[in-house]
Amino acid sequence: MSTMKIGLIGYGYWGPNLLRNLTETDGVEVKWCADLRSDRRTAAGKRYPTLEITDDVEKILLDPEVSAVVIATSVSTHFSLAKRALRSDKHVLVEKPMTRTVEESEELIAIAAKRELVLMVDHTFIYTGAVRRIKEIVQAGELGDLYYYDSVRVNLGLFQYDIDVLWDLAPHDLAILTFLFPQAPRFVSAVGADHTGRGIVDVAYMTVNFDNNFIAHFHVNWLSPVKIRQNLIGGSRRMLVYDDMEPSEKVRIYDRGIQVTSPEGMYKALVDYRMGDMWSPKLELREALSVECEHFVECIRCAKVPRSSGAAGLAVVKMLEAASKSIANDGSRVSL
Repeated sequence: MSTMKIGLIGYGYWGPNLLRNLTETDGVEVKWCADLRSDRRTAAGKRYPTLEITDDVEKILLDPEVSAVVIATSVSTHFSLAKRALRSDKHVLVEKPMTRTVEESEELIAIAAKRELVLMVDHTFIYTGAVRRIKEIVQAGELGDLYYYDSVRVNLGLFQYDIDVLWDLAPHDLAILTFLFPQAPRFVSAVGADHTGRGIVDVAYMTVNFDNNFIAHFHVNWLSPVKIRQNLIGGSRRMLVYDDMEPSEKVRIYDRGIQVTSPEGMYKALVDYRMGDMWSPKLELREALSVECEHFVECIRCAKVPRSSGAAGLAVVKMLEAASKSIANDGSRVSL
């Protein structure tokens, strides 16, 4: 098996994590690392002395030895960099969210398909052992008919300069939602507020409605005194809590709910609760980024469609774009 050579663009907040995992992936050599900031180039060079360091992305794109490019830059640059890379016949892994608009995402997908290249989005959480196990639980019907998906992702900062809190934090949980429940949503509504006067929403609440009365709700916040990363999934048979801050039992399944036998029994449902056991399934503890990088390489070598494909990235961007439109229109529904 020949060594696959990869170039990394961006060595800021997330780039070091990607670079570390790429260098540890079998059959991969990270040849290039590009960043516009001299301090970040210096840091990359000290940590990885064999890397070729540059501030010029074209050196990576014009290198015939480079098969793939990983993009870890600000959201506003994702589209232009990914488009240039694809047109240079490089496979692409791009940070979330894939682009700033639906139109941009669709264009990248079309270019990748025409050139038969892998386009993958860094939806890290779907590669965690927790989310992959939840997928198995949902597909096996262990939760029964699905009622709701409720997400809270809040912390103090980090304030972004080019995107609001929805575009910063919600992609994680929207990607999980899309991975677990692939059915298309019907409409989105959202409200948000800007407390700094910068014109950027820092607290937001977003709701996504599906057929069959299934509903998903997202609370994202840069102004929370505590860090919370929690998802709840409610079903007719069981309910599930995924707490990413929990060190050991990240996923807990509750045999709890209510029993509704008929419309006439609605009053009884208010008091007839089912209170069963709780248990926590065993999870794979391997780092999600390691799984993701290995998957990216496998998809390139075997011409597979990634779990977090361009289509998955587009689905997330569609919901984010709809949410932004809803906030601009005082929380009105936006159809998808």
